[in-house]
Parts: sequence; structure tokens; C-alpha cells
Amino acid sequence: MQRYALKIEYHGAPFVGWQRQIGLASVQGAIEDALAKIEPRVHNIAAAGRTDAGVHGLAQVAHCDMERDWTPFRLSEAINYHLKPLPVAVVDCAAVDDDFHARFSAQERRYLFRVLVRRAPATHQAGLVWQVKKPLDIDLMREGASHLIGKHDFTTFRSTICQSQTPVKTLDLLEMKEVPVSGGVEVHFDVRARSFLHNQVRSIVGTLERVGAGSFAPDDVRKIRDARERTACGPVSPPHGLYLSHVTYKTDPFAQSTLGQ
Repeated sequence: MQRYALKIEYHGAPFVGWQRQIGLASVQGAIEDALAKIEPRVHNIAAAGRTDAGVHGLAQVAHCDMERDWTPFRLSEAINYHLKPLPVAVVDCAAVDDDFHARFSAQERRYLFRVLVRRAPATHQAGLVWQVKKPLDIDLMREGASHLIGKHDFTTFRSTICQSQTPVKTLDLLEMKEVPVSGGVEVHFDVRARSFLHNQVRSIVGTLERVGAGSFAPDDVRKIRDARERTACGPVSPPHGLYLSHVTYKTDPFAQSTLGQ
């Protein structure tokens, strides 16, 4: 068996999330079905992160084991052919050693969250951003975000159905920038950590949006964090603004790939 790393892009709207669920459309299930058409048998792939329903992937990483010795180009082409017309695509593929594991070898996950700030309804961005109509003060949001950088107990920002063994996580990066768009701006949140709690990013964004809108003061974020109570959290932002944007490994499995060149 030869192991392959897959870099996967997908639009999350049609799916219940990454993880395979019986009788429901999932990204994992779509890829495993495509693999079964290439090599007819049961396939079980593993991924770096289990994104929720409606969340998008820009660079999800998964691995699969194949009986046939495929070139990465031919394998990616075959998978993509059988994924049509679903909004899922393998954008890079590489042969890797047997000890590579998409989930357990990952050293850091990176998420992008897009907030569209404008009065006019979203058109091309519909389903890809969280739209708010009132202006946001990004400086206040950055001040509030400073209370979340580093190692903390993130119970407040954790879903009640989260299965993580501990609420203590280390947030390595939480940055925001404004990107001008027609009729307004997009605020892009760049969030990095080794691992995340269920709904952690969406809960953080929802709380910081309230800071930007003036409902919370920046120091309220520290109090909300220290409350360690889910009820203290701001509203959870919707999934369609969230993207798994990058996964870091000690050795980049795609470093020598020429598929995207």
C-alpha cells in the first residue's frame, strides 16, 4: 500500500461537515466514494481537522492508502473526475511515508474567518461570508483579542458538545485586517493554534464582533474568558464565514509537488 497526502478545497454548504455520517452528505464520504470508484473497496481516510456543517476548506489535508502505485497527478485527476459535480476538489497530491498521518502529524491548524461589513446585501460573497451591517471598530477588536492570545482555559468559547479532554488551549495568533470591497470592507480574522475546541473560532469571532460593534468593551473579553462559562460568550458566528486555510507539518508533504505549478 502506498500512502498519499491530499490537499483538499471545498465549499461547505452542501455538507453536514467533514466527518462521514451514514445517510448524509459529508466531504469525507464524497472523497471515499470517489476512491471506491477508482479502487473498488472500503476506504477510510483521515484528515487534519473535522470541520462543521457549512464550514469551508481552502487547504484541508487528508491521507489515503492505495493498492495501486499511482502518480500523484493521475490520482488527483481520477479523484476529481469522480467528485464532479460536488464542490470538492483535490488541489494537490503527494506520495508520503507510511508514518505520515494527516491528523496526528499536524503541528498547527490555521483558520480564516471573513466578515463582510456593508449595508448592501451580499451577492457574489453570499454563503461565503458573515455579513453585518453596522461598522466595526477594528482597533477595539484587536485590543479585545489581546486577552485571548497564549495559553488559557477556553471553556467560555467551547461548545457544550465538545469532546476535547481539556479546555486549555494555546492560541498562537489572532490577527485582523480590513480588506476594502465594493460598498464596504471585509474583516479577515487569521487564527492559528496547534488544535482547537469545537466552535472555538466561531465563538471568538462572535464575541469580538460585539466588541467592534460597541456592545462589549475590550476588557470585557478578559472577563468573559475568565468566567469559564458558556453563557458568558457572545453569539456564535455562523459557519459559512469560516475556512480551514492551512495545516502545518514538520516537513511539508507538498513541498516537492508540481501539481499546482
